[in-house]
Amino acid sequence: MARIELDLAHAYKPNPQQDSDYALLPLKMTFQDGGAYALLGPSGCGKTTMLNIMSGLLTPSQGRVLFDGQDVTHATPQARNIAQVFQFPVIYDTMTVAENLAFPLRNRHWAQDKIKQRVGQIAEMLEMSGQLNQRAAGLSADAKQKISLGRGLVRPDVSAVLFDEPLTVIDPHLKWQLRRKLKQIHHELKLTLIYVTHDQVEALTFAEQVVVMTRGRAVQVGSPADLFERPSHTFVGNFIGSPGMNFLTADVGSHGLHLGQRVLPLPQGVSLPTGQLKLGVRPEYLALSHSGDVHALPMVVTQLQDVGTHVILTARFEGQTIKARLTTAVQTAQVGSEVWLQVLGAHTCFYKNEEIVA
Repeated sequence: MARIELDLAHAYKPNPQQDSDYALLPLKMTFQDGGAYALLGPSGCGKTTMLNIMSGLLTPSQGRVLFDGQDVTHATPQARNIAQVFQFPVIYDTMTVAENLAFPLRNRHWAQDKIKQRVGQIAEMLEMSGQLNQRAAGLSADAKQKISLGRGLVRPDVSAVLFDEPLTVIDPHLKWQLRRKLKQIHHELKLTLIYVTHDQVEALTFAEQVVVMTRGRAVQVGSPADLFERPSHTFVGNFIGSPGMNFLTADVGSHGLHLGQRVLPLPQGVSLPTGQLKLGVRPEYLALSHSGDVHALPMVVTQLQDVGTHVILTARFEGQTIKARLTTAVQTAQVGSEVWLQVLGAHTCFYKNEEIVA
């Protein structure tokens, strides 16, 4: 395993002049030895570029890459001792499952008894012990991708295992199982795992630390709880959660927060810079209230969605849309009716220029 440090930027075109010319804007980042990380963001945000720079498939146009303090910027993937698992299965169809899993170890001249022991261990973790003697050509796409995962994990001495959206081809009902398995394998083998995905559920259920990316920038690095409770950027608040965080434009004055015709007193102990900012609150933390609540706003209901375990209430306030995730049935609310929602509380965040206000 290795501690990976990045201090770099990357542009695919020569002489980049502006932010949009960069696939990765200048960043400094450290991945600790033995950690489980996810690179999360929409397509085109720079996740795979960062992963390929770490693996050695791509040389950054600026800066350097360090493994355990050693500069490996121009080193090959083999020299970095990296294992990488791609979006689609990379296996040998003419080999059996056992031969596929053993291939990286045979290339490194392991003893046969140790190969058999290690292959058996990884196959058991992936629940493939009963398929070891089957040829890969006859297996399903799910099973083939499990072989790819196993080949990435079979070498115990790798610096890191890098996953580039490895569950894309897996049936949805198996994704939960494989994410659970990967997390279990990480705890057992203590490998450094870095996982690229655009799926927030995959990232938040697998990783200890999540790097949220947009337009070539890493806008926040934190635990799943950090990203949910205290998004450092409005993009993170909107991207994480289903539905994402609500944002209301407000003006901070001497008497409190001005939202449309309402003035809400600031919660005790909260100090904010004067001028315009955004109030951010998760749908989970909005609560039905009443006109006498000084921290509530009147809204007109535009939609009610009962999904069984909860109700998603959509409402409008001064031209702005708000979504509330309510755990109990809304008895009084109907489309077109007025409701009061409490928007200020312990979980409310404030943003200036899209960045969180301390």
